[in-house]
Amino acid sequence: MKTLKRIAAGILSTALLLGMTSCATKQTEASADANVDSAAAFTTVESGKLIMATNAFFPPYEYYEGEKIVGIDVEIATAVADKLGLELVIEDVEFDSIIAGVQSGKYDIGCAGMTVTEDRLKSVNFSTPYATGIQSIIVAADSEITDIDTLVNGDYKVGVQSGTTGDIYMSAPVEEGGVGEERIERFAKGNDAVIALTSGKISAVVIDNEPAKAFVAANASLKILETPYTVEDYAMAINKDNVALKDAINQALKELTDDGTIAAIVNKYIPAEG
Repeated sequence: MKTLKRIAAGILSTALLLGMTSCATKQTEASADANVDSAAAFTTVESGKLIMATNAFFPPYEYYEGEKIVGIDVEIATAVADKLGLELVIEDVEFDSIIAGVQSGKYDIGCAGMTVTEDRLKSVNFSTPYATGIQSIIVAADSEITDIDTLVNGDYKVGVQSGTTGDIYMSAPVEEGGVGEERIERFAKGNDAVIALTSGKISAVVIDNEPAKAFVAANASLKILETPYTVEDYAMAINKDNVALKDAINQALKELTDDGTIAAIVNKYIPAEG
């Protein structure tokens, strides 16, 4: 009798254990399914990777430190990739090829101190902004150019990095605040424009304030005009067809903003004044 009771108890215990295991298995599968659904909500060019196109000659947003590309954009993009469970892969390309590369599906994102413009929105979507930039004017320390009005209304040649916001704004007609195509000199890299300025080939360079400060700090014969040309927001370019990726990146940026990560990254490279 005791033997039968033991057998019955064993069968009951086994049944209970199997039931619990079954429930646990279903919960695990449900959890796994949820993770798969979340991961499948967006796609990337290469599975498990977030391919970022940049132009690594724009300090402190992206620049070379030895053979490694570092900077604000790199650290923010890395933090976003981590949030999405992806490995960040960086491609250093010409700035004016980034939009086309994102549009064609060659890169997942363009992250290069890039501002949102009406023209660019025709080709790609943009994430929510993650940083603010200022377009500044670099001139020779003894230049007769004292402000934007002097520059625009004079007959000065202006250097810009091809495809940048400075290029877009300055190539506009004078009545729209630019100097017109005939007075623009385009360069593949901002540093090349600065070299042309120091050699007297052009009279001014319009570029983001942070790289402008770095260029001027390295060359005592240059200065930045006190009046900024324009203030703008930086965002990541994303393929128009990949709305799910844009939404996922925006959510990651929100979390990184809320927890102070983005502010800490920016302050690391651009210490707050005062």
